Amino acid sequence: MIEPKARFVTTSVEVEGRTEQRVVELPAFDLEPWGADAALTHVGARAIRVDAALKATGRPGYTTDVRRPRQAYVAIVRSGVARGRVTRIDADAARAMPGVLDVLLHADCPPKTRLFNPEITYHGQPLAAICADSQEAADRAAVRVVIEVEKARHSVTVAQATAADAAPVRPGISTNLLFNEPRVRARGDVAAGFAQADVIIEREVRTPCVLHSALEPHSAVCEWDGDRLTVWESTQGIFRVRDNVAKALGIPLTNVRVICEAMGGGFGAKNYAGAHTYIAALFAKRLGRPVLCAVDRIGEQVDTGNRPSSVQRVKMGATRDGTLTAIEMVADVPLGIGGWEGGPGEIYHELYACPNVRTHETFAFVNTAAMAAFRAPGHAEGAVGLEIGINALAAALEIDPLELRRRNIATHDQKKNRPYTGNRLAECYDEGARRFGWAEWQRSTPQRDPHRVPGKPQLRRGVGVSAQIWSTGGGPPSYATVRLNNDGSADVLAGSQDLGTGTRTILAQVAAEALGHRLDQVRAIIGDTGATPYAGNSWGSMTVASLTPAVRMAAEDARNALLDAAAGVLAAPKDALETRDGRVLVRGSDRAMTFGEITAKLGNVMIQGHGSRGPNPQDAGIVTTGVQFAEVEVDTVTGVVRVLRLVAVHDAGRIVNPTLAESQLEGGIIQGLGFALFEERALDARMGLPLNVGLHDYKIPTLADIPVIDGVFLPGADVQANHVGARGIAEPAIVPTAPAIAGAVADALGVEVNELPLTPWRVLAALGRRA
Repeated sequence: MIEPKARFVTTSVEVEGRTEQRVVELPAFDLEPWGADAALTHVGARAIRVDAALKATGRPGYTTDVRRPRQAYVAIVRSGVARGRVTRIDADAARAMPGVLDVLLHADCPPKTRLFNPEITYHGQPLAAICADSQEAADRAAVRVVIEVEKARHSVTVAQATAADAAPVRPGISTNLLFNEPRVRARGDVAAGFAQADVIIEREVRTPCVLHSALEPHSAVCEWDGDRLTVWESTQGIFRVRDNVAKALGIPLTNVRVICEAMGGGFGAKNYAGAHTYIAALFAKRLGRPVLCAVDRIGEQVDTGNRPSSVQRVKMGATRDGTLTAIEMVADVPLGIGGWEGGPGEIYHELYACPNVRTHETFAFVNTAAMAAFRAPGHAEGAVGLEIGINALAAALEIDPLELRRRNIATHDQKKNRPYTGNRLAECYDEGARRFGWAEWQRSTPQRDPHRVPGKPQLRRGVGVSAQIWSTGGGPPSYATVRLNNDGSADVLAGSQDLGTGTRTILAQVAAEALGHRLDQVRAIIGDTGATPYAGNSWGSMTVASLTPAVRMAAEDARNALLDAAAGVLAAPKDALETRDGRVLVRGSDRAMTFGEITAKLGNVMIQGHGSRGPNPQDAGIVTTGVQFAEVEVDTVTGVVRVLRLVAVHDAGRIVNPTLAESQLEGGIIQGLGFALFEERALDARMGLPLNVGLHDYKIPTLADIPVIDGVFLPGADVQANHVGARGIAEPAIVPTAPAIAGAVADALGVEVNELPLTPWRVLAALGRRA
């Protein structure tokens, strides 16, 4: 008796540095992978974005631009203290203001929304909301709400939260530590590793709390039709928002439809429904009219997530030839009032070959807004400490810092002791060094000092290098449907959303390739839970690696059905047919028909194909690796750092659209530049208040700050990862940027600056001068 093939299996999927167990459906059939030498037409081409015209004309459908008939608007009233309890709210004056329609307080909200808790745990916490017939009217009324608060002692630093007499950060919870204790991870014998070392270095490295600062704020428009709710949301996960809203409001999933036509960035802060979503939904239900709740810029900066700061105490040892013998790191990470273990420790276990590694991370809850995933959470911070340590070790050993990295490349997944599906970091080092001219920089002579700028004695130049690793396999579950219309055009349906990265274009390219169709005849339909099959959040560099295999499978399924129909119409065996440029051709003859000619003969019969994403290989690790080189110029009088150029070379398997991929690379690098030089949420620890809210005082890079960026990907395809050969690229780009810049500044000055951002006062302090 033949045993049936299992349809559902349990598999491991790595997301944002965490491993999750998931039950997934196996694909209905297998596909031959597109290898590196596959003859492809659309995949790998620099196709123009399918939504380019819409974006150029300002009509892409951002949530903040949605306007429904009789739409109302919301302003949120927030706490001005870090810890305390609301004793009285008086909204009468606000209710009486012109244009005000309604006020929401804690007592008006279902418990599962967790809105307007009178227990205040951070500055900026929502305490009430005003709905009016215009945004201006709502904003004017919000300042008329009177809130009386009984203040309580707060903790906004790890030291405050872990002190013996620390007050509880969160009501009813006595411990201020995630896991109730530090998280310790180790392999090998670290003490023995240090005993074997010829050279040991120790450093303390500090990274700042930084804010996502997406161009489009968190926003939702909610509209009820009877007991059915439609939510237009700026989100990285339409199905996640649907699930969150249905659960919080106690309604069936089928009664919630979430739409995200376009969004202006998220970077990890828009993975769930938020207070703004529930507020809009509740007001819309109470008023019987659509409601927009868009978080203002100050609200964005104080209450939508952050990359938490870190203090990393790094100790590293190596033999005289540069072989790493031990790595140890102890870190303190303040999570805010919520979050997860997205700490700096992971990359210490992954990037370099070392038999003895130990990380000790203390995650403390503090009275600030909760952390949120932020482009390569944990790795971006951890890379700063790890790479500064590697640079210090290279200096102590008198070895070129690039050469030291080459000597310690990890050839396999050290956490799970398994091979990689592909790791071409050595090639990235070689290509990056060639493009940057690293060897020429190292040839300093008495007649030629590359650190000095002729005629400008106060300026010093330096170079730095940093590497990167990030799990980018994507994974299930993700589904796609491809259908051929009566005129032969094709629709691709997938439950993803476009964060601004070009998802529609990528999916259309893959579908057109698999169908053998013209790209201009393929349309991707995404961003609507009411019309598309399930796909997961756009996080963890997962979208392309998760969805393109499902889309290819669906297109191959539809193509197979088309060939079945074409065989009868063309009176030819199915195995004699092929598709190209939207035509079905009979090999060895001049007989051919367009897709449209065939589908027209079928009448109302619709050809559809269905695809699903299968599990990742469990016996191999899927990672994207890369390297970045930086050249900087530092003014030793003012302390100002200027980045002159950055060279980035990454290995990410198959690149579906090089133009879009390079845009992702440049975007990550620019965010890494901000992390290195400008961005830092400043807190008044005594008051528990953020001091630089809004984009005037919280500095992010502008066009004037952006250097020459030379970013490329190695050609190739990772056919072990999936049959498209693609890996994720969104997050790896940010990881090496800041440490490469920090290394370049240290090279220029001859002294290290081990606290980010590299502000003028920190540079001058490292030089022994005062700003």
